[in-house]
Amino acid sequence: MKKSYGVILIGCGHIGEQHIQEIYDKHEATIIATIDTNEVLAKEFARRFEAKHYGTDYRPFLEDPRVEIVIIATYTDTHFPILKECLRHGKHVICEKPIATNLEDAREFVRLAKSHTSKVSVSHVLRYNRSYRKIKALIDAGEIGELRMVRMNQSHRAGEPGHPWDRFIRLMQDCPPLIDCGVHYADVIQWFAGSPIVAVSGISAKLDEDSPIDNYQVMNMELANGCRGYYEVGWSNNISSNNDKDFIGTKGHITLTMAMNRKDGVTDKDRICIYYGDESKPDVIMDYDSVYKDMYGQYLNLIDMIENDVKGAVPLDAVYSSFRTVVFADQAIREGRRILIPDESDLLADL
Repeated sequence: MKKSYGVILIGCGHIGEQHIQEIYDKHEATIIATIDTNEVLAKEFARRFEAKHYGTDYRPFLEDPRVEIVIIATYTDTHFPILKECLRHGKHVICEKPIATNLEDAREFVRLAKSHTSKVSVSHVLRYNRSYRKIKALIDAGEIGELRMVRMNQSHRAGEPGHPWDRFIRLMQDCPPLIDCGVHYADVIQWFAGSPIVAVSGISAKLDEDSPIDNYQVMNMELANGCRGYYEVGWSNNISSNNDKDFIGTKGHITLTMAMNRKDGVTDKDRICIYYGDESKPDVIMDYDSVYKDMYGQYLNLIDMIENDVKGAVPLDAVYSSFRTVVFADQAIREGRRILIPDESDLLADL
């Protein structure tokens, strides 16, 4: 890293804290300001992370030449408007997902980000997760043959740390769980399979009477190369928390258990298991050192993009592809049908 960059954080909630904590701990930036519509929260973040200023309006800080990087950790409906302001002022950006609440804004988000000299990184954090990167390498090396099926679940029971029910209700005012979290897993299956999703379908249910929308969804995905997969998500007071991942090939399968979900003793390591179809080949079980949401890894990747003018770890075309996948999947579920995803190969050259 050539210098210490001036950073502002917009959004002092659960995700904002995750973004700023390691940057602060490692003294890798000068935190100029913390901003939130809740002034008390912005002030508390400024105290904790030794920011020089705090406030409820981010726009005056975009005029400050000391500010070089903006972290957008707000609710989904504000992501695109804030990005436009940041780019207009020549700031580099880390933006939380999803990038927008509709396809038109998502297309414009990607168009602006790709055409601007400022660097933009979207928080598809599983691309920085070392366990996912290891599994991607194993699949590419043919360890389990040809990838045929991907099974993914990530459900949260409300009330657990970082997941209060009122936060889920606010998130669902912008988009359903499938869109908010599903962008990660539509991205993972395309990344691992090296092929685009071409059709989607699914089911949903409303598990809580006071939920504003259906808060349990399953997305079925069909890829151009024949790989298939599903993603299951629920935010509810009435569901168990799960984070199961299973990648099945023609010669075996790989399972991933995150450190926080392991039941075989306290550990800070993920478990990656390779089970082979050939019974003469012994299974491989490895404890793997990783960080679930490697926000610091994303920050370092943005710095590399700035200083060396390289592409980011998460191509913007892949960000758009995963977003449109979950938007069409949500539509397919609501309409009770299978939807073929339109060809937009002119926008998706860099999966």
